[in-house]
Amino acid sequence: MLQTFTLAHLSDVHLAPLPAPRLLGLNAKQALGLINWHRSRKAHHLRKVLDVIVKDVHGARPDHIAVTGDLVNLGLPEEQAAALDWLTSLGQPAQVTAIPGNHDVYGLSRNDPGTERWRAFMGGDTGQSGFPFVKKRGKIALIGLSSAVPTPLLFATGRLGAAQRETLRRTLAQLRQSGFARVVLIHHPPLPGLADRFRRLEDAAELADVLAREGAELVLHGHNHREMLNEVQGPDGPIPVVGAPSASASPDHHEPGSGYNLLRLSLAEERWRVHLTRRAHGSDGLIGTTEERTLTKS
Repeated sequence: MLQTFTLAHLSDVHLAPLPAPRLLGLNAKQALGLINWHRSRKAHHLRKVLDVIVKDVHGARPDHIAVTGDLVNLGLPEEQAAALDWLTSLGQPAQVTAIPGNHDVYGLSRNDPGTERWRAFMGGDTGQSGFPFVKKRGKIALIGLSSAVPTPLLFATGRLGAAQRETLRRTLAQLRQSGFARVVLIHHPPLPGLADRFRRLEDAAELADVLAREGAELVLHGHNHREMLNEVQGPDGPIPVVGAPSASASPDHHEPGSGYNLLRLSLAEERWRVHLTRRAHGSDGLIGTTEERTLTKS
């Protein structure tokens, strides 16, 4: 019996426009981020570009949408409230899953809920809080991780930590025994060597060991603002590791333009297969398919 599930994967939204911040309330990381925004990023991350991408996503009618972090720019409360409105416009929590990125935690305050505003989109089906969380849709299990941690100036690194990795290990093992297709969501590229020392996942080697031991059917990430395709060897064969570009990046900028991924997971003859379609925003303002391939080896 053939079962299929289509997942749209967006990342690095960097929602614009940036609200006018209260300068005295910014920390050093936010202040530097504000300078970078006005120097270059505000010309690169455009709401009109993001809106075209979202329209195309909705036109594809996926079964679910995953957003792998960096919804905002400086972690301002006003930004995070706007990001909640944007998530709600994308779909209901039953159809949309989000995880945080490093930009989302630029500002942390005991008096502000921060990314907890997104909890409806950033938690499991049973109301569980924290990471990892699991959303099950049929025989698809979305596993949300958080690599978002506060970092020093000039660093954009991430970290899971031992407790999150151990919970992930147990979760992957349990879901494998139950026959689920396991889709892992993380912001930072999850393998060693996929980002430089200032932007890397600090415990990427340890995460790779978990994946090699317990397996997964698919790993999705963002952070590098470009299309990426890698793999890690799992117990049942190679695991596709797929990165998405920024969903709001202007196509005429020096960095790659915006785009998103469509992943179709299908179960046939007791084996999960993954098919990738990449959709990108061209300089003509139109969205088109730039790549299509089956990732799972027969």
